[in-house]
Amino acid sequence: MIPINSKLPTVGTTIFSVMSKLAQEHNAINLSQGFPDYATDPKLIKFVADAMYDGHNQYAPMPGLPVLRELIAEKAFEFYGAKYNPDTEITITAGGTQAIFTAIAAVINPGDEVIIFEPAYDSYSPTIKLFGGLVKPFALHAPDYKIDWEMVKKTFSANTRMIILNSPQNPTGSILSKEDIDALIKLTKNTDILILSDEVYEHIIYDGEQHHSVSLYPELQERSFVIASFGKLLHTTGWKLGYCLAPAKLTAEFRKTHQFNVFSVNTPMQLGIANYLKSENIYKEIPDFFQQKRDFFRSLLSETKFKLLPC
Repeated sequence: MIPINSKLPTVGTTIFSVMSKLAQEHNAINLSQGFPDYATDPKLIKFVADAMYDGHNQYAPMPGLPVLRELIAEKAFEFYGAKYNPDTEITITAGGTQAIFTAIAAVINPGDEVIIFEPAYDSYSPTIKLFGGLVKPFALHAPDYKIDWEMVKKTFSANTRMIILNSPQNPTGSILSKEDIDALIKLTKNTDILILSDEVYEHIIYDGEQHHSVSLYPELQERSFVIASFGKLLHTTGWKLGYCLAPAKLTAEFRKTHQFNVFSVNTPMQLGIANYLKSENIYKEIPDFFQQKRDFFRSLLSETKFKLLPC
């Protein structure tokens, strides 16, 4: 047996794979993984099929199809007033997780410290460790899972390189408030700390609350990778398409890694999504769509022994 010096000796199978397998084995409802139980819009599927039949089946440009990047730039400006150059600041990725992996790979060096808020999406920690970074976990507590920024500041050191945000947060459902953003701006001012903002659930937000994307705030936008997911937006998690927004200097580093990781992303799906987004107002429909499901689910649980938490 050839010995292998594992780079991740303590890492096993992701909990999502374990829980999904158990759900299948026991015919249980699977609430552990972020995929829906309803069909993808047939119009979207037709747009993708049409792209295939029309011959769009070879490599896309490394950063993604220009038409899709331009639509993303328009959306970022419409929702957040954020200006991103589609040529130099937007990259289409093979899902949100690949974008997270690539951003960390691009800028984290051995000994760099990365602050994450736990409980957390389980890909953050192994990816940081894979590139020699040091995970600095910061525990969030029930019932509201709010961040104590003064305590976060005490974890800073000369080696602090990145803070990973996730709002709405997986798995707690908590969201960043304007006060959180103000505190973050104050904490990172006059530092070299980067931000990775995982915003794949940006449109799944309830009760009239606002999603405070870091893109809304120039002081944060200039130091941030912003990650989004078409899988979460369009109920197509199996297609694995997402994107990364970042200033040109950060995007240049991101693409250095991206090009040797996946090079480019599924061409007909990119074109199909672009054509679908031109024809549908999906961004503004999603919050109400999911709120109805959330409210119905909570009404059913209210009649059980389970204690409902804010979400």
